[in-house]
Parts: sequence; C-alpha cells; structure tokens
Amino acid sequence: MLKRPSSTVLLSIVIVASLSFICNINIHAQKFVAPVWTDTLKNPVRNSASAATAGKKIYVQYCVICHGEKGKGDGVSVAGLAKKPTDHTSEAFQKQSDGVIFWKIGNGSSPMPMFKATLKPIQIWEVVEYIRTFANTSKK
Repeated sequence: MLKRPSSTVLLSIVIVASLSFICNINIHAQKFVAPVWTDTLKNPVRNSASAATAGKKIYVQYCVICHGEKGKGDGVSVAGLAKKPTDHTSEAFQKQSDGVIFWKIGNGSSPMPMFKATLKPIQIWEVVEYIRTFANTSKK
C-alpha cells in the first residue's frame, strides 16, 4: 500500500521546483559574456579568404537555422526559441574581438549549443572569419 506524501515532502518539492524555475529565468536573463582573457586570443586565419569560405560552409550547416543566411538572427527556428539569436551584423556584435567570438561559439549559451565538442578549433576560427564578412551589413 502506498502512503500519501507528507506535507513536508510536498513543500520540499514545490520549493525545489520554484528554485529551478527562478534559476532558469535568471540564466536566460543573463548576458552572454566571455571571460576577459579571451580578448588576448589571436585569430590564426585572420583576413584569409579561404578561411572565410570554409567558415561559410560550417555556418550554413550549423548556424543558419538560428542566425539566418545573412546573420541577422532571423533563422527558421527563431519562433521556437526562448531567447532570440544574436544578430551577427550588429555593430555591438562586430565590435567584439575575434577571441571573444571564438570563445562564445565554442562554449555556447542556451539555447545555442556548445560547438567545441563538434568543431575543431581551426573550424571555429573559420566561422569567426566568415562572420566578419557580415560587418557593415546591418543597414542593408
């Protein structure tokens, strides 16, 4: 025979569920900030047209669904996401160092997945190089 849970057990469940919900809200409300040291990372493929071309292929495969073909954060999956994807054409995004962007792609931030387990470091740098081609396109 099953016993009814005590009021203490039920209260504990409610508290844990509430804390989980509150923490989840706070996680989504936080800005996606890279550690300061990432500004010191140097892009080994900076200003390489072939790296940008390789980066575009990776971007199309993994990033377009959320960030859109032109990097504006308007991909087909946007409607189902709790947090809008970053606009890679924005001045604020483009002002970030290559190292910061590299770190953000590698580490992800929900709902964006962590790509350092999927992509090699050189591939992430290639994506950074491709994303740089979106500079000055925010007004187009």
